[in-house]
Amino acid sequence: MFNPSRDQVRRFFCDAWQKDRQGLPLVGAETIAVDLIRLHPEYHALLADVERALSQEWTPEEGQMNPFLHLSLHLAVEEQISIDHPRGIREAFHALARRLDDPHAAKHQLLECLGEAVWRAQQAGNQLDPEAYLEAVKRAGRG
Repeated sequence: MFNPSRDQVRRFFCDAWQKDRQGLPLVGAETIAVDLIRLHPEYHALLADVERALSQEWTPEEGQMNPFLHLSLHLAVEEQISIDHPRGIREAFHALARRLDDPHAAKHQLLECLGEAVWRAQQAGNQLDPEAYLEAVKRAGRG
């Protein structure tokens, strides 16, 4: 299983953004990453500055989301929806997107649910509970 380092993840997003800005062809997950980056103009300057991207830290005390964590969670959610894993996530996402009338906002809700599920698993020293995650998304979809 591929387990990239912090710097590898940051370089992946920066490199994809740079390739797109230069009009170079994107491959694989770079295409999805760039689509996500376009939805987040607040990250464009950071992604264009590789040295800053590699050195900057974001802590919970600062109250600011780590852009690379945010984009990585976005990639995870995109993959989950595309393959419907956990089973039912695609339907739950579409219900939430209809309720919010905004697919991007719905994906942000999934990010929050996924982030919470990951945090709970880490705190308990367990694997992520896909059923609890899916149920949280379904609750969000019901309002």
